[in-house]
Amino acid sequence: MTVAPVRRPGPVIRVTGRVIVNDQVELPEVWLADGVIAPEPPGRPADITLDGVALPGLVDVHCHIGLGAEGAVDPGTARAQAIADRDTGVLLIRDAGCPRRPYSTRWMDQDPALPRLIRCGRHLARVKRYIRPLPREVEPDELPAAVEREAKAGDGWVKLVGDWIDRDLAVPDLAPLWPDQALSQAVARAHALGARVTTHVFSREAAAQALRCGVDCLEHGTGLDAGLMAQAVTQGVAVVPTMLQRVNFGDIAASGRARYRVWADHLQRLYEARFSQALELHQAGVLWLVGTDESTQIPHGQYGLELGLLAQAGIPAPAIVAAASYRTRAYLGVPGIEPGASADLVVYPTDPRDGIGVMGRPLAVVLRGTVVAGEAL
Repeated sequence: MTVAPVRRPGPVIRVTGRVIVNDQVELPEVWLADGVIAPEPPGRPADITLDGVALPGLVDVHCHIGLGAEGAVDPGTARAQAIADRDTGVLLIRDAGCPRRPYSTRWMDQDPALPRLIRCGRHLARVKRYIRPLPREVEPDELPAAVEREAKAGDGWVKLVGDWIDRDLAVPDLAPLWPDQALSQAVARAHALGARVTTHVFSREAAAQALRCGVDCLEHGTGLDAGLMAQAVTQGVAVVPTMLQRVNFGDIAASGRARYRVWADHLQRLYEARFSQALELHQAGVLWLVGTDESTQIPHGQYGLELGLLAQAGIPAPAIVAAASYRTRAYLGVPGIEPGASADLVVYPTDPRDGIGVMGRPLAVVLRGTVVAGEAL
């Protein structure tokens, strides 16, 4: 995705100390002028100097801006959600599904104080097979056309619901929503339009189907085993572990055990493996990304907790930092710290690769060349 920086008069900011561009490149300083990364000192003194360790702005690839329990929320609520995320250092969000009516979030693109959004369009699910009223409900023969509509309405991504409880089974359990043919045709339709497809999957069965049918990214991915992880690596499929959502599985299982024992036992097993399976993703070489799934159950502004859970799983801090910042920006096609790019970065008092706890206490959050949050503000 190409994100054109907006040049507007603004302060000159000099960032000194250590500027982490990526795993291979680190700079002693960087200058920000008129909302962009300057290729060289701009010829006028700095209005602000920030000394610390800087990263490209953080990324949340599974977040729902503008979404509430009853569907789309009003613009004021949506703005508060976005600011809560921004103030944690999240300056780029892939919105993983949100209704467009009665409110859209397109107006946010014109507000320089808000993070950048990459929209997936609305969730697509089968009738009565997901949390109503969040998705657009379609049946399998309608899926390719629905994917085309959402691809044209979004920003290069489409979000499908790949599995959910099937109450029509003799013994209700997690089950895939789509036949292989419908899912494969839908993915092919999205790809023909230049869009990528990401899919909500909890179970192994649904994850295997998603890989078989050519999806690009798996949300949650709790059912992936070693074999499927190897397949994801081979196919270049990314996985978003959503640790904050995984910790809810135990409570969700308990709430439905009386009616759906097999389904509840299934969720309980996924809950118990929440940390070990996330670490296995990393160790297997899967391209995993950071996403909070902030929406109806998880309040916005919890990004630091998501990073903490990844660390609790045993994933090394440098890998978490890369996934939270420059690696995921590269995956989404959005520049980080490079000349001419939008001046979006986060400055910390110490190197987060030595301990990610500091990522909950940014010295400065700089969005489009303006300090919008942090202790320096």
